[in-house]
Amino acid sequence: MTNKKLTAAMAAVHMYVKTEEEAAVVAMQNQAADAAANASVSARMGQMNVWGLSGRQAIMNANAMIRQRMLK
Repeated sequence: MTNKKLTAAMAAVHMYVKTEEEAAVVAMQNQAADAAANASVSARMGQMNVWGLSGRQAIMNANAMIRQRMLK
């Protein structure tokens, strides 16, 4: 009878460890997939050109002032 209990306990521990290992593998795969997705998004966007954006904003502001007849 004690051999059956010992065998059952060992099987339960083995199943628990196996489940934890599988969960860790799935978590690592999800983390790798998220990292790959973020890398592809940043690669598509590229880097922002701050100087270009500020120059464009200045031109747009000047055109708005001209349209509002602030500058004559």
